[in-house]
Amino acid sequence: MKPVRWTPHALDNLAAREIDPKEAQQALLHPDCTRPTHLSRTMRLRRYPDRTLNQDMLLCVVTEETIEETVVVTVFKTSPLERYLREVQP
Repeated sequence: MKPVRWTPHALDNLAAREIDPKEAQQALLHPDCTRPTHLSRTMRLRRYPDRTLNQDMLLCVVTEETIEETVVVTVFKTSPLERYLREVQP
């Protein structure tokens, strides 16, 4: 895998949204599924047990690929798992 660079926005989101950086790294490296988004970005999705909220959540890591690196643009978590997972089902 290419080197990974986290934007300041993505790092701020980790703290503001109380996302465990280890969980975000797992979603980045080992997503349950991926899907393209606008602007040539990729959303990497991974289900995980959120200990803060005490429920299953979906972690979404949005990346852009360049020739040299993978750039993490933003990261967020959401609870409507089916909404995102349904959209990637064949």
